Amino acid sequence: MTTNPDMTTNPDMTTNRNMTTDSPNRAVYVISVAAELAGMHPQTLRVYERRGLVDPSRTGGGNRRYSQRDIEQLRRIQDLTSAGLNLEGVRRVLELEADVARLRAEIDRIRAEAQDTIEKTHRHYRRDLVPVRQSVVVARSPSARERAADRRSDRPSERPSDRRSDRRR
Repeated sequence: MTTNPDMTTNPDMTTNRNMTTDSPNRAVYVISVAAELAGMHPQTLRVYERRGLVDPSRTGGGNRRYSQRDIEQLRRIQDLTSAGLNLEGVRRVLELEADVARLRAEIDRIRAEAQDTIEKTHRHYRRDLVPVRQSVVVARSPSARERAADRRSDRPSERPSDRRSDRRR
């Protein structure tokens, strides 16, 4: 029997190695391997799990399985603790980073929706546009003399007889 070098045997399943690298969320590493990849002791991983900093998958038998994403999370925790944060500070930083990532994804989604709406609207405008011949009308503002004449014409008119009587007095 020949074995495929790309295949690895796991007590719970047979998986293709290429599948594990294709999906960072696929939980394949046992605790000892995950600890070695993250550069820490397996007991530290258990402490981080109890504190809610990492949440590995579990097999049917209850064994922990860590994904590549879990390993990256462990390395991030290690960086933060090395920088002087305690585990509660690390938990809060990780929460905030997750919030920022979620909000950025939401912004990207909303931007894409807005761009689609704008493009649909522009396509709709192009379809509705009809060429129209228009003549150009140039308007000019009236001169001071014309405005004065307009004001005079707006006054109530006087009767000529009234004006004569005003002169005699």
